[in-house]
Parts: sequence; C-alpha cells; structure tokens
Amino acid sequence: MSHAFYSDAADKARRDLSPSEQAAVESVRRALEDDPDPAHARGLPDSDPRSESYVIELLPEQTRGRGISVVYRYSQDLDSSLILWLIAGP
Repeated sequence: MSHAFYSDAADKARRDLSPSEQAAVESVRRALEDDPDPAHARGLPDSDPRSESYVIELLPEQTRGRGISVVYRYSQDLDSSLILWLIAGP
C-alpha cells in the first residue's frame, strides 16, 4: 500500500468543494493508496523520469455536483502519490 497526499493548492481547492464533491475526491485519494495507476487514469506528460503524472476525471454523477479532474503525480521511489490540482467544472 502506498500513500496519497494533497498538495497545499489541492487541499485549499478541496475545502471550496461541496460535501459530496469532497467525498468523491477523498474516495479517489484513498483508492490511489491501493492502486496508484488505475485503469481509468489517463497519463499526462511528465518531465521527471522518476515519476508519472495522471488525471482522473470525476463526472457530475459521481460527485453529485460538478465534474472534477484530479491531477496527481506518482513516484515509485517514494511509493506515494501527490494530488497536485483539483480542477472543478462549472
């Protein structure tokens, strides 16, 4: 099991979400601790060869609110994920 953390920016953005949106994002964070490279994550370009960046899209049906993109970076060396940004749609 790896660890998953929020960056300062993501933690601040998370506090501005509705309770149901926060719960959906937290479920992604917990799931990343079990599987940092789930099949539904889309890879993103990453300039660091020792880490991999991904985005997981949460649909409004999942958040009971807005669509949210959870952008994170996984480091195999540290066996941890850092949620960099939470991007909420209109």
